[in-house]
Amino acid sequence: MISTIIGIAGGTASGKTTVARKIYQMSQSLGSVVVIKLDDYYNENSHLTIEQRRIINYDHPSSYDSQLLIKHLKRLRSGQSIDKPTYDFVEHNRAKATERIDPADVIIVEGIMIFAIPELRKLFDIKLYVHTPDDVRFIRRLTRDINERGRSVDSVINQYLTTVRPMHLEYVEPSRVYADLIIPEGGQNEVAIDIIATKIADIMHQKNQHH
Repeated sequence: MISTIIGIAGGTASGKTTVARKIYQMSQSLGSVVVIKLDDYYNENSHLTIEQRRIINYDHPSSYDSQLLIKHLKRLRSGQSIDKPTYDFVEHNRAKATERIDPADVIIVEGIMIFAIPELRKLFDIKLYVHTPDDVRFIRRLTRDINERGRSVDSVINQYLTTVRPMHLEYVEPSRVYADLIIPEGGQNEVAIDIIATKIADIMHQKNQHH
């Protein structure tokens, strides 16, 4: 099996997950597909107290165990299964449970920093950047973090102003120059998603012929 690895980057709450889901659905007719989230590869911080974990800058490339993700992607590409970590956003720490991921024809990786880490960026066959206006992203993040991650309004706003926005401007936004395709309005952009599905089919066809 020769996996096609697709990277989907973009700012927080830009619509990366929606794009990933739609590409996943469209790619299933072409072969096996898996989705991996960069968020599951946050560093293991059990040695820190919950108070110390709360104040980590989670929007900096160093907050991720990128070497583990790189190792896992290479392992999947070589036909081996992996035990992917999972993350607990309430505890601000890696969860004890892991998820078995088997090799697949299409591997979709999504996360804000995936193009800002050079060694990781090199692994993607297709690089997509989801671009959504800052105000829309902030409102989505506020809603999501309160409803799904047990955060208070004040904590979400404070985190956004102190780390999310500065790190977006320093790392995420500049990394879009590496994208093969920039998708405005994320998952609502059906034309862009159709183009991507066609490209995936083309790449897989070429790889299979070459193989």
